[in-house]
Amino acid sequence: MRGLLLALLLLTPGLALAQERAPRIIVGFAPGGTADLVGRLIAEGLSSATGTRVVVENRTGANGMIAAEMVARGPTDGSVLLQCPMGTMTIGPEMPGANLPIDPRTELVAVANVALSSYGAVTGARGPYQSFSQLVAAARARPGSITYASAGVGSAQHLTGARLAAMAGLDLVHVPYRGAAPAALDVIAGRTDLLITNLGDVMRQIQGGELRLLALADAQGVPEFASAPRLSETVPGLEVAGWFGLCGPRGMAPASIARWAEATERALQDPTLRQRLLENGLTPLVEGPDAFAARMQRDRAAWGEAIRRANIRAD
Repeated sequence: MRGLLLALLLLTPGLALAQERAPRIIVGFAPGGTADLVGRLIAEGLSSATGTRVVVENRTGANGMIAAEMVARGPTDGSVLLQCPMGTMTIGPEMPGANLPIDPRTELVAVANVALSSYGAVTGARGPYQSFSQLVAAARARPGSITYASAGVGSAQHLTGARLAAMAGLDLVHVPYRGAAPAALDVIAGRTDLLITNLGDVMRQIQGGELRLLALADAQGVPEFASAPRLSETVPGLEVAGWFGLCGPRGMAPASIARWAEATERALQDPTLRQRLLENGLTPLVEGPDAFAARMQRDRAAWGEAIRRANIRAD
């Protein structure tokens, strides 16, 4: 029997190699947040579209940069992709004083965009704030008393809170976490006052009555909360929306990029996958390498300008 098993392994080395090299999507944030959700949904979709199981691996920390470095330093054969959210790809590289392990602008390449995301401002349902304007008024009355949570220094949540403070003339206290999910838990518990994040991070808690939606951060919004007020109604000009895509390491072969982009487009044609994205406050988006790269370039310019205007630094 041992001889038979050995012979089978020798005759089928490709099977063992395929198991070792199962394609992976690396997610830079904790399980339970929108980045993780998108990573797992698109991994399921890609598994169905390609007939090859795609696995998800979480490598948290540094606003997704630990995961980004892992992919940038990893194999270029298309076996490892990064679930690349807007904050990691466009905000970190523009932040003065940021000590980044890699430069996403040059060491990662666009593969495909997957979804657009509306942002929402939430507070604990048992907290005192019934509206965004009420929270802003409290921050003006008691400088330094209102805290806002984020998924980490340099994240979109951090920058949006900093923009709010700069544009409204507020003194807010930033409390960084290792992801939006743990940040939301502390807002629910009342340990922090405010979180402005992807609706997907907090959709279930809003619907379950644990969090109170104070306002949406973009004009488009989502049908679920069509009547919600906007941040710009209290702080004119304050808008933010996000996206989640797939990126690969510099040096990834154009054929591999095209193959994954085409597989992503096929995956996003599945009505079930599209519905699951919509249910989590996300708008499915089919955007190939060139269009996705152009979007990243535009958003880097926009966030860079916002960072300079608000005089925000990472250190």
